[in-house]
Amino acid sequence: MARSFDEVADRYEADLQRGLVLSGESRDFFARGRVEHLASRLRELGIGVSSVLDFGCGTGETCPLLQEALAARRVVGSDLSVESLVLARARLGGDGFEFLSADDVSKGGGFDLVYSNGTFHHIPPAERLGVMRRIHSWLRPGGLFALFENNPWNPGTRFVMRRIPFDRDAIVVSAPEARRLLGSAGFRPLRTDFLFVFPRALRWFRGLEVRLTRFPLGAQYVVLALR
Repeated sequence: MARSFDEVADRYEADLQRGLVLSGESRDFFARGRVEHLASRLRELGIGVSSVLDFGCGTGETCPLLQEALAARRVVGSDLSVESLVLARARLGGDGFEFLSADDVSKGGGFDLVYSNGTFHHIPPAERLGVMRRIHSWLRPGGLFALFENNPWNPGTRFVMRRIPFDRDAIVVSAPEARRLLGSAGFRPLRTDFLFVFPRALRWFRGLEVRLTRFPLGAQYVVLALR
């Protein structure tokens, strides 16, 4: 997996946009929607975070959004793709962000929050539990894991993934499966939300987003789990 993403690191954004183009929105639009939803849920729970790890950060585009929305003092990105980390450091390494290999993350840990978006459908199923246990070890006691994944029950999600070269052969993870894995890794799932993050063409439905989060219809879902 790391080798395959090394090969596409320099064109990752272009390949991703190939799938999103029909929505009329950019990757940043949907990333901001995810992060703002997460920030809203943390406020409802009365939880503040100082240190955040973006697991599967790619070239680091979401790290500034996490810093801004969560008011985090420390934001670390980690990815198995060495080339992606090189690009992330070149773009953001001098702006207070760190980009580390998983082994280097293991030397520190103690994060308040681990955020991961669209990473686990690229991890072979037999390896997913081990990765979740490693993430569990990176969190402080009482820390949170925000696992965002593509919802395989949404036909639009399947269509978009087929348009993205690096997603075509991915093995998707359903929300119930994600919760089972989290429980097996020692987490306590707190809640699951399904998200649309409606683009401009569907902006009239944005007011319904909060009401729809409990229905398994959205293009993505997030499971918020406690260590």
